Amino acid sequence: MERDLPIGIFDSGVGGLTVYRALHERLPNERFVYLGDTARVPYGTKSLTTVERYAVENARFLARHGTKLLVVACNTASALALPAVRRAVSIPVVGVIEPGARLAVARSRRRRIGVIATEATVRSRAYATTIAHLAPDAHVIERSCPLFVPLAEEGWADTTVARLVAEEYLEDLRDSGIDVLVLGCTHYPILRRTIQQAVGEGIKLIESGEAVAEEVAQLLEERSLSARVKRDERERRLGDDLDHFYVTDAAERFARVAERFLGQAPTVLEAVEI
Repeated sequence: MERDLPIGIFDSGVGGLTVYRALHERLPNERFVYLGDTARVPYGTKSLTTVERYAVENARFLARHGTKLLVVACNTASALALPAVRRAVSIPVVGVIEPGARLAVARSRRRRIGVIATEATVRSRAYATTIAHLAPDAHVIERSCPLFVPLAEEGWADTTVARLVAEEYLEDLRDSGIDVLVLGCTHYPILRRTIQQAVGEGIKLIESGEAVAEEVAQLLEERSLSARVKRDERERRLGDDLDHFYVTDAAERFARVAERFLGQAPTVLEAVEI
């Protein structure tokens, strides 16, 4: 029965939908339970202690709802709280830092890698440390871009304001010689087009969702946790193939942003207290 349980995903808001989408595309037979902690976003300006507390509370919430694996889709929580989350729950836990770093190293030819992230993720140096372990000869340049999170949350990704902010943040990275740029916050892919315009087409953008989806697929296979029943068959037999979305605040706004980003609004969306 464990194989037929859903996969849990949590993020501080809507940004983790980029990881959800990648997982859904890579693992079409799996079901998902998503928690967006919209009442406490952003995590990137919070202290280590606070981020750990939020992350553990989110993880325990999803574990109580019967999940077989947990994806920490928030870069800040992955950077600061992954060990605490793994201690708090008894299911496998996958973060976004290591998969994203591995993909960046694999795609960088010059070994000059840029990382943009929240203030807390940059302070943690989680990407720089992980990349240095994977490729000791790599040169990493990190920048915090805190305004990208509210721009993504407010649906302002393709506005003049977003373009001006991106140019201000990324001008020096564009001229730094990097050949890949890690979008080190799951909100940032929502601004992908604006970010690409700011840095130029010659720099490859790295989203962690793709790498996370591949790692989760391998982990499910290794631990014999892959779903046995296809989603369409599950619907016919059990009447249950829907992914469940939870938020801690602003459910209507979350639904609007999710619809823009996923192409449809969540079918099952519930506001909860953690």
